[in-house]
Amino acid sequence: MDLNDPHGPRQRLLVSGKELFARHGYDRTSTSAITRGAGTSESQLVRHFQGKAGLLEAILEESFAPLNQQLQAVITDAASTRDAILGIISTVVRAFDKDLDLASLCLFEGRRVRLGQSEISQPRAFLAFGDLLRLVIRGGRQDGTLSDRFRDSAVAFALMGAAEAMVRERVIAHRGGEETRFSVTEITEVLEAMIAGLSGVAAPSEKH
Repeated sequence: MDLNDPHGPRQRLLVSGKELFARHGYDRTSTSAITRGAGTSESQLVRHFQGKAGLLEAILEESFAPLNQQLQAVITDAASTRDAILGIISTVVRAFDKDLDLASLCLFEGRRVRLGQSEISQPRAFLAFGDLLRLVIRGGRQDGTLSDRFRDSAVAFALMGAAEAMVRERVIAHRGGEETRFSVTEITEVLEAMIAGLSGVAAPSEKH
């Protein structure tokens, strides 16, 4: 049996799970709703993903894996470290904007820790994205693009935190049928300003 068959139960479960998790959240989505939407049985869900948590991990894993390949190309084509950092984050922001279900899963469901229950671990592809960003930031600290006053992880979390906050507001507005609060262009411009602020140029208070 071809597990990648677009009409097979595994792929139908991925599609159904992604839509329902994004619309209703992980906790409020039942396995019966997922399998009903996929036109298959709960035994197939267990067979392919060991349950609901495994399905969420697989959705995030398979969504981020091709995106990471795209990010590798962004880094290769970048003219500078600054362009590489901005390109990485901007590419993810644009991907989220095109796929609001994926944005919802990553921003609202993908990092949860379920106290008293089994933890839903972050998928390898999602973790690889963070490692990739930190690697480029480390290079930026070494070549002077970024100040060496801050650790790689601090810079990465600061940039991604700002991007996630603005994208999250876009998703919330879209869900509520409201006007989108931030454009993708505005998000990119804010990130570009942050990168400039994290450069090796001394802040005014440091020049005295």
